[in-house]
Amino acid sequence: MIETIGRALLFDIDGTLANTDPLHLKAFNAVLGPRGHVFDHARFSRELQGFANVAIGERFLPDETVERRTAILGEKEEVFRALVAGQIEPLAGLMALLDRADAAGIPMVAVTNAPRLNAELLLSGLGITHRFRALVIGDELPHGKPHPLPYQEGLRFVGASAAASVAFEDSRTGVQSATAAGIPTIGIRTSLSHTDLVGAGAVASAGAFDDPELLARLAATIAW
Repeated sequence: MIETIGRALLFDIDGTLANTDPLHLKAFNAVLGPRGHVFDHARFSRELQGFANVAIGERFLPDETVERRTAILGEKEEVFRALVAGQIEPLAGLMALLDRADAAGIPMVAVTNAPRLNAELLLSGLGITHRFRALVIGDELPHGKPHPLPYQEGLRFVGASAAASVAFEDSRTGVQSATAAGIPTIGIRTSLSHTDLVGAGAVASAGAFDDPELLARLAATIAW
């Protein structure tokens, strides 16, 4: 295998590699519902999807101490991990795409606002931890998504050029983060519409990784 210098594929995790958003919605309602915040799918996609827990705590738990917010949202993540255990399925076409990238020597990076425990659980559950050169956790940086820093860090880890790479995202904040870093971004329509994703800055959208238009655009951008 000959490594391709300067190009990379960067992936969000939740809602992109696997459609986990319905389980996040259920977990948020289990923990925030008794505290007066109940979410349907539309409200989830606007106000929770893609945001770091720090920002969620500031918005929905303003009267709690920082320590208490952390504990409450940690409880939410425990509920999510219990729900998702044994239920992780890759989005259609994902494994074939990862195989093709590996064969072409194109490094891959996972970039997420999810807590590290969640991210590692999902990658492990999908059996793809070894595929990624780096795992970038937004909460472990000075700025998470929608700031460009998480994706800038992902590019830095593999020495890739933003313009020669491609990112995959399912949330507005994620698309905004990747595009602000200068990376052409394909929106994955697990929760949001084409209009929503392109409105956030995506160059295109797809329902899954086996979408012929996605594969054609990817081939044109990556030139593998």
